Amino acid sequence: MSVSVLDTYVESIERIQPNQANNYGNTHGGEVVRLMDELAAVAAMTVASETCVTAHIGSVDFRNPIPVGHVAELSAYVHETGTSSLEVRVDVESRDPREEGTTPTTAACFTMVAVDQDGTSVEVPPVVPETDRGERLVEEAPC
Repeated sequence: MSVSVLDTYVESIERIQPNQANNYGNTHGGEVVRLMDELAAVAAMTVASETCVTAHIGSVDFRNPIPVGHVAELSAYVHETGTSSLEVRVDVESRDPREEGTTPTTAACFTMVAVDQDGTSVEVPPVVPETDRGERLVEEAPC
């Protein structure tokens, strides 16, 4: 049985606090990657119905900073699966919550692996686009 790409699409919002920032008042890059990794796991688990762990992070592209007080809006979805692996695209945008509009900040592709309670990899179902939007997401996915 397959899973729709759109059914794997998840979003998260995080307000950036001073303890998440560097000396310049912007979010630490490692903090952004941590948030991305957590959301990638959630997207992957919606397909696998098992715990998913990070096996690889592709190129992480930091385009713009996320200042303290802004919100980081994250989105992630599974665009491809292997036997036990799941390819997840994660994008981050920054937004001042008092204003309209967002700024793209970060993007990366994560390879997650589904594992059972013993940490042994398990098979996952395939993901399929099913809709025009799903097809666009799959086309846009490679980092």
